[in-house]
Amino acid sequence: MLEAIFAPQSVAIVGASPDPTKLGHRVLRNVADNGFPGRIIPIHPTASHVLNFPAYPSIAAVPEPIDLAVIVVPAAAVLAVADECGKKGVRGLVVISAGFKEVGGPGKDRERKLAELVRSYGMRMVGPNCLGVIDTISRLNASFAALMPSPGQIAFMSQSGALCTAILDWSKSEGIGFSRFVSLGNKADVDEVALLREWGGDAANRVILAYLEGIGDGAAFIAAAREVTKHTPVIAIKSGTTQAGTRAISSHTGSLAGSENAYEAAFSQSGILRANTMEELFDYALAFAYQPPISGRRVAIVTNAGGPGIIATDAAERSGLALAQFAPATIERLQRDLPPAASVFNPIDVIGDARADRYRVALAAALADPNVDAVLVLFTPQAGSEPEATAQVIAELAAGQGKPVVASYMGAASLGPALRLLNTHRIPNYAFPERAIAALRAMARQREWSERPAGEYARFDVDTARVREVFARVRASGRVELGELDARDVIEAYGMRLPQSRLARSPDEAAAIGGQLGFPVVMKISSPDILHKSDIGGVKVGVPDAATARDIYELIEYRARKYNPEATIAGVLVQEQVRKGREVLVGVSRDPQFGPLVVFGLGGIYVEVLKDVAFRLAPISRDEAREQIRAIRTFPLLKGVRGEPPADLAAAEEIVLRVSQLVTDFPEIVEMDINPLVIHNQGEGAIVLDARIILQS
Repeated sequence: MLEAIFAPQSVAIVGASPDPTKLGHRVLRNVADNGFPGRIIPIHPTASHVLNFPAYPSIAAVPEPIDLAVIVVPAAAVLAVADECGKKGVRGLVVISAGFKEVGGPGKDRERKLAELVRSYGMRMVGPNCLGVIDTISRLNASFAALMPSPGQIAFMSQSGALCTAILDWSKSEGIGFSRFVSLGNKADVDEVALLREWGGDAANRVILAYLEGIGDGAAFIAAAREVTKHTPVIAIKSGTTQAGTRAISSHTGSLAGSENAYEAAFSQSGILRANTMEELFDYALAFAYQPPISGRRVAIVTNAGGPGIIATDAAERSGLALAQFAPATIERLQRDLPPAASVFNPIDVIGDARADRYRVALAAALADPNVDAVLVLFTPQAGSEPEATAQVIAELAAGQGKPVVASYMGAASLGPALRLLNTHRIPNYAFPERAIAALRAMARQREWSERPAGEYARFDVDTARVREVFARVRASGRVELGELDARDVIEAYGMRLPQSRLARSPDEAAAIGGQLGFPVVMKISSPDILHKSDIGGVKVGVPDAATARDIYELIEYRARKYNPEATIAGVLVQEQVRKGREVLVGVSRDPQFGPLVVFGLGGIYVEVLKDVAFRLAPISRDEAREQIRAIRTFPLLKGVRGEPPADLAAAEEIVLRVSQLVTDFPEIVEMDINPLVIHNQGEGAIVLDARIILQS
């Protein structure tokens, strides 16, 4: 628990200075000027008082207990101060000082020692290299921010202090309030996982926002997020999704940035709503902070102009929301009380000359309809419009409703008082309809996630001992890449079906095996040093007879030796030719933050060109496997098109789950490809044609 940081009874500012130009003076003034009710203790080596508070030369010299110490001294002095705090029994630290991991070299070592020291005393620490922490509930501003945010129900965490100051400044002008506001800095101790757990159980936070540059413990983050998002919405924006952004993150806070696909999967599988822009982050946040939860996806639209209504309708359909179908009683009510020219269906168009009374009729009818889950009110300023009076009507009718109401007042110059009125009454307003629809879609996704049952994780009866033997044999030979024969052993040990195959070591043996399996057959080079066989002409499909098999053996072996004269070649694998089906890929790469990332998509030789794939992090539940397969663009091909029977989707899901279990059981697998996996028609199963596995070196 982090009460010592967010709700301390006493705060010491180490580095508090009488000099107004010093950072320590700014922090002390922020604590003093924003109503903190507890004891404020400046620490300065020579001053007797700072800002009229009695000062002490050191933490040890303070005669009373200290809950929180805010450290604003040069980096070289921080360790000694932290040690003194530990001996004093201080429970919480906020280390604003920079000069740690973010500068590399000695700074990285200094941060490691600081974290060890904090742990040894059982303290909790925010920072180092941070802006500080703000809690409007306890009226604590232990930061060097220029502003204290207004009280609110949005908790915000950020790995960028500068971004925090910009948001604080912007939020003041927009009238947006916060419950907690934390700059995490280098996250040597308190990180996003700790704050999720701390804030998720607090009713003062209706929504949690996070600006993330990197995540230290991916598994812990997912576990915490899954728990918290069931009752509190969490919205995150992840920077560093491009190569240049990743480099910038490394130099900014020294974070390791996981892959974009891994973050997308982590957020999806843990219920986190992802914002792609800062605008989206706060668009979503206001809807959650100001309005009641949504109960479904059925939206009613009230507008005084046709164009914006059409824009909102299109946006709703694209986003997966549904236009509510009004009950007959609602239509009758609207026909009775609105002018004949008005549209009484959804969207309700009260037409351009509508005053506030007409909006009242339409909004009241929409809110009363049992088929409506949320209402979007659109307003364009026209001659005769009443922006303020209409805003007052929206506020009155929305109050006490169990349905969210959002507005899109389109315009600016004439709408200032109306927009302030909406914000005062906690009605989110968006400059354009698409943004309002996106916020409602986020609310619907949160609702569906919160009602989703816990995932069921399959456990198959497999031969782990056999896999361990294969891996030991491969490592003993000095390799980490499994050849096809070794990979087949692993695939078979985990219950995945394979075509009959035998290794030929000569042309005559290839011909004989082909005869035993039954022509036509498939022939391919078997070498741990040649992973992409098709690229070098190392695969031949449809070999029709024994004579051709002898020729193909020699051709494939020649191509392999020409491609890599040093390659270890075991021979040529002769394989039964599997009848045609849909070819897909199931693969794995191990992400440094989140662990094994399982990919499913269109397979064969075009996978890297088309990139029609979907990702999930292992372990994968049954529902997640089902969703993953249906997430690819070409899923309709698996369902069957133009009279084709559907593919065996259950078999494909089972392969994904078996691969998930394999890479969870054996974390030393860093890469794996099953390509192609041939999925036959429904009820006929799936078969692995080729696989490669790479172990951690």
